[in-house]
Amino acid sequence: MRDGNGEAAEAKGEAYDFSQQVGYLLRRAYQRHLAIFQAESADGQLTSVQFSTLCALRDNGPRSQGELVRQTGIDQATIRGIVDRLRARGLIELSKDREDGRKVIIGITPVGLALLAEMVPRAQRITELTMERLNPAERMALLHTLRIIADVDAGP
Repeated sequence: MRDGNGEAAEAKGEAYDFSQQVGYLLRRAYQRHLAIFQAESADGQLTSVQFSTLCALRDNGPRSQGELVRQTGIDQATIRGIVDRLRARGLIELSKDREDGRKVIIGITPVGLALLAEMVPRAQRITELTMERLNPAERMALLHTLRIIADVDAGP
């Protein structure tokens, strides 16, 4: 770890405490969020990443797998498994693109929309529980900082 002068922290006698590093803290915060998600979910089989995928399809309409990857930030290998699991549960459906018959289009089903309608109020509670220890200014600062770190646009 280097300070503003480029000197290594170790050279100055400072110990490296992994539990105070950004990666560790982000992972622990995410683990806590996932535990809250599972405890508060309307569907014990639905993961937070599957929920995000369904939200993207609801908000943006039917999409190709590549478009879902770009919109959700989920990698290509992971999205394949998510699509398979959501399809097996009847939450999404696949169809051929009208213009390019080789391209598969993924759309949310009425069953998927019904699950989202049940999940959205719970998702709002999940967010509230995740950030319950933060005051309004800290919440705003956290979300702003995470957008910068994640290199994503501010959104609505």
